[in-house]
Amino acid sequence: MPLSLVERVGSRATDMLAAVGAFFAFAGRTFGWVFRSLFKWKTLRLLFPQMYEVGARSVPVVGVTGAFIGMVMAVETVNQFKAIGQETRIGAVINLSVVKQIGPVLAAVMLAGRVGGALAAELGTMNVTEQLDALRVMGADPIRYLVVPRFMASLLLTPVLTAYSDFLGVLGGWFIAVFFLGIPNAPYWQNSHVELWQIMEGLIKSVFFGGTIGLMSCYKGFTSGAGASGVGRACTESFVASFLLIIVENFIFAELSKQMYVSLYGVRGIF
Repeated sequence: MPLSLVERVGSRATDMLAAVGAFFAFAGRTFGWVFRSLFKWKTLRLLFPQMYEVGARSVPVVGVTGAFIGMVMAVETVNQFKAIGQETRIGAVINLSVVKQIGPVLAAVMLAGRVGGALAAELGTMNVTEQLDALRVMGADPIRYLVVPRFMASLLLTPVLTAYSDFLGVLGGWFIAVFFLGIPNAPYWQNSHVELWQIMEGLIKSVFFGGTIGLMSCYKGFTSGAGASGVGRACTESFVASFLLIIVENFIFAELSKQMYVSLYGVRGIF
């Protein structure tokens, strides 16, 4: 019985390592085609429809998410600031939290659910119906024609959608704080300064979030199981894996950004 348990654990660990290796091989092939074919007209012709799917169709859900996050933060933090007589400084906390952490992470999570699930389902269906094999038989690489445009659309448009979410989050927090919580407008904005470094930190990490979503969703679609259940499982695994990687990447970027800021500017303004 103990031997059987050890065998099962070892088999799981081996399968997990094999899956990680397969994903990195998939990512390597994708990056190889990106550098070789990004500026070719065939790739650009395939990229524009994916930019519409990833970008334009995600605007409503990302905008609503960003706006209400700012509103919720204003409602939840105003009493604590009023207790110490610093309610006019609530804007700094809202804006910093939105542009540096909450905005990029939640925008990426929403995209992982909406875009990542759609990409995994689309490619998974193509895998189940043997359309990927048909491309290989015709001498075309499915990664070049299917993965690269979707990966680049996610990589390029996630920062744009993050900036849009941040903007609406800042406006949402201001709207609730000024018009519903009675905080004066001029002092609110005077105390809402956010450094360019903090804004760029959120936008730069959103590029990596978008790349993670694109790669993981395409990989799960390419390796989906047979039938409708396999495609559904691929969609679920795509979202879960993307979400976990986004959280891990966010922690890594937070630590790296803090160390870089201290090395360049000292501890001034880090908090």
